[in-house]
Amino acid sequence: MTRINYALCLLVLLAVAVAGCGSDSDSTSGGAYSGKGGGASESKSKDKTASETEEFGVIGVVSVAEVGDLGKILIDRGHHVIYVFHKDKGTTSSCYGACEAQWPPLLTEVDPRAEGGAAAAKVGTTERKDGATQVTYAGHPLYTFVGDPRPEEANGNDVDAFGAEWYALQPNGEEPED
Repeated sequence: MTRINYALCLLVLLAVAVAGCGSDSDSTSGGAYSGKGGGASESKSKDKTASETEEFGVIGVVSVAEVGDLGKILIDRGHHVIYVFHKDKGTTSSCYGACEAQWPPLLTEVDPRAEGGAAAAKVGTTERKDGATQVTYAGHPLYTFVGDPRPEEANGNDVDAFGAEWYALQPNGEEPED
């Protein structure tokens, strides 16, 4: 009986391995906390249409929500608060490795969108040193925070981590006042 159970387990593992290898898609979907920075993809092609990329979660959307005592704050399409990092220089990100695991950059494969009170003229992109395209707002690279597990939480506001402070961002491109 033990040999039969052992053989069944091996067959299940083999089936899972084969199923995992059978994907012909070059995109990976991911949420804000998938370790790919809010929807990164292995493919960086900007030839995809917005509707195609929305399906895979790789379009950067910046919107606005009323967030507790902070007032109107930028959020991503999953309603997670968006942050800026004071260690960044202009549009150049300083957050990699362990930093980006805690503060995933907001990435996109197509032109990002401003919705619901965010200023389209302030939305842009910058290339990260790993080649990914990160969304910017008012010249700041944008991030979410793994410490915000629920939408519209701002546990990362006014936090000092990875060598500098992190702040939520208002629609005017400035940080909330204390």
